[in-house]
Amino acid sequence: MSKNNRAQEFLSVKFRRLLSGAPDGIPPWLDVVAAGDDFGHFSPHDEPWIVHGDFSTLVGGIRALILQALHPATLAGVAQHSRYEQDPLGRLSGTIRWLTVTTFGSKAAVASEAGRVNRLHERVSGQVESPDGVARAYRAQDEDLLTWVHLAFSEAFLSAHLDVSSTPLPGGADAYVDKWRVSAAPLGLKVDDLPRTRAGLSEALAAYASERQLRCDDHTRQVLHFIEHPPLPAAAGPIYRLLFLAAVANLPSWATELTGYRIRNRRVVMALTAWMLRAMRAAIGPESPIEDAAKARLMRAQRAAANR
Repeated sequence: MSKNNRAQEFLSVKFRRLLSGAPDGIPPWLDVVAAGDDFGHFSPHDEPWIVHGDFSTLVGGIRALILQALHPATLAGVAQHSRYEQDPLGRLSGTIRWLTVTTFGSKAAVASEAGRVNRLHERVSGQVESPDGVARAYRAQDEDLLTWVHLAFSEAFLSAHLDVSSTPLPGGADAYVDKWRVSAAPLGLKVDDLPRTRAGLSEALAAYASERQLRCDDHTRQVLHFIEHPPLPAAAGPIYRLLFLAAVANLPSWATELTGYRIRNRRVVMALTAWMLRAMRAAIGPESPIEDAAKARLMRAQRAAANR
């Protein structure tokens, strides 16, 4: 192995260790993605695979967390039923697991992962003061709340990809929105009720703000401050700071108004972020253990189908 390859492997392990929480840098869900010889929902040429395999997800993930914090019920669920302050990376790795397995895993793996998430959601309920000042009951399995989370995730990852990634989407943004709807079905949503286009996605998300379902109060700002300043290793601080600024710069106008965030030189921030993500990919190397495992499983599935 050359010095360059050894350096890439070292950086790759450090990066994967940070995101997965695994001491050896091998994501615990790698075996889940690799298992079996059946197809998943997506192939390497599908837009969700392309978007979620790109480093732009580092911006999209932060953006999604900011958006979710603006919904009182989502915020209450996180505050009352998670240890995000004590173990932020643990909560992050759980979300990454769901996104990764749903994108790259077999349909059986996706069903199993959705079952895990649904069991967690069964325990998440309580009361929250809605923006109109009335105390209301909430459940993580409420259709409206699940829809909000799906919309926020979808729009965040897509918008970040379009802004900071140079990897094109074969069918465009609408294809990503349309195809990624399938991810919501195992969690309890009706796919046909979800937007099929980017314009429809943005409109549906903005409706939550226009209908005064969102807010940014002191509690929200406390969580937003934590998202902006998480307890990360010192070396990751400057990188995360730029990713956070890019996520804020990428927010829709209604979210900017709610949060009061203001980013000067937006174009400079986005250009620097795009350059940094390309540099990170070059430093870590093009290999992705997760995607490699998924592609190997797809090849086995193709051979199995051909032999039937």
